[in-house]
Amino acid sequence: MKKFQHFLEVFIFGARWLLAPLYIGLVGALGLLLWRYTLEFISLAQHINSEDAHDFTLDLLGLLDLVLLGNLVIIVLFAGYENFVSKIEIAEGSTDRPSWMGTIDFSGLKLKLIGSLVALSVIELLKDFIELSKLEHGDVGQGTIWRIIIHLTFVVSGVLFAVMDRLSEIGGKHSSGD
Repeated sequence: MKKFQHFLEVFIFGARWLLAPLYIGLVGALGLLLWRYTLEFISLAQHINSEDAHDFTLDLLGLLDLVLLGNLVIIVLFAGYENFVSKIEIAEGSTDRPSWMGTIDFSGLKLKLIGSLVALSVIELLKDFIELSKLEHGDVGQGTIWRIIIHLTFVVSGVLFAVMDRLSEIGGKHSSGD
């Protein structure tokens, strides 16, 4: 029975490597994101001399959106791989290693993700408001209302996650006698 238990534990522990192809896929997604960024940058360059500043601003916000999305992918890639698969040993001695790398636990990852989602939704709302300023009657569309609702949901979720994490820290200190 002990041999079976040992085999089962080795098998389950090794199963974490099934996540590795998913993280490799995120690296591929970063490549696709870079391609999309290049296309958006070209569009921005084409609008640089445009008389309509709205188009330039919208293209610039699109670039910011893509950069934030790339940051989000990197956070999930590094933190997820280190938390669930294996440490990235090559980064240990690197001077380029991000300061947060290796220090984000699952709770911190959750908060960083929700913070990134809030930032992304703010940019989408800003795009909507810029588009609305171009309209003569300023009619807020159904899509904009839903984006506001989604944004507020992200903000409330982020605050609730932070409060829950804080309460669990306080509860952990009390139960350990600190």
